[in-house]
Amino acid sequence: MISRKEIQNEEVIQAIANLWTPLTQQQRQSLLDNIVLQHFKRNEIIYKDCEKPECMMCLFHGKVKIHKDGIGGRNQIIRVIKPIEFFGFRAFFANECYKTAATAFESSVVAFFPMPVILKLMQENFNVNLFFIHYLAQQLGYSDDRTVSLTQKHIRGRLAEALLFLKKNYGLEEDGYTLSIYLSREDLANLSNMTTSNAIRTLSALATEKIIAIDGRKIKLIDIEALERISQIG
Repeated sequence: MISRKEIQNEEVIQAIANLWTPLTQQQRQSLLDNIVLQHFKRNEIIYKDCEKPECMMCLFHGKVKIHKDGIGGRNQIIRVIKPIEFFGFRAFFANECYKTAATAFESSVVAFFPMPVILKLMQENFNVNLFFIHYLAQQLGYSDDRTVSLTQKHIRGRLAEALLFLKKNYGLEEDGYTLSIYLSREDLANLSNMTTSNAIRTLSALATEKIIAIDGRKIKLIDIEALERISQIG
């Protein structure tokens, strides 16, 4: 569990300033004066679908999922957020309400900045604009790839891709095998666009083939090359 004393506003500002460098002292102070740090428990909602966006958010500690209810209320995880990654601002720039929701995978710390403060910073500092152009362009490319994967790959390919995606975003534990994120089978299914029962069966098959190992919520990637082949074949 994270205590409020463990993370200071200055730490967050420094991490963000490293991404947006160079920032003037006045710009850093403006961010510092307007930052709000909020702690979220596991499965706690950060923002909801259809809410009006008023702040940009930056995940400082923990793990967050961006998700949306589809036809029949079936939940789909759109993407996952890792520390020092921004989220929750696209809707503001599009002059829309949120089309997704954000929920903490685990105990997390999120920094909130009012959008007027961010807009003023963007007007003053071209580096901030470039950062967001680059970020949004990357996300668009990722969304294109995800559309093809979720609509054309078979179940094994989608699940293998999801496991490799989690490895890329959150890494492995000290043993070099265990994913550093413990997802429920339902969350893993929602990330892979399949039913929970299909996710369970496919995980069991991969474990039988000794490509992965399962210990409760912990998933060990035993044969990453095999996972990559399965993902590529689809």
